[in-house]
Amino acid sequence: MPQDPFILLSYINTKLRDEYSSLADLCEYEDIERGVLEGRLAVIDYEYDEAQNRFVFV
Repeated sequence: MPQDPFILLSYINTKLRDEYSSLADLCEYEDIERGVLEGRLAVIDYEYDEAQNRFVFV
């Protein structure tokens, strides 16, 4: 997974758009700890929006 938070954002949102119907599915199949991922993106003020199935700026 990309280390830069902005590249990570793009990577994760693309995966959510193209491959997974939810963040839970992505984390399960990619073996990613959800809390760690959300924490890394919170640093740049993004959080997961379940309705849109993507990370959005808050």
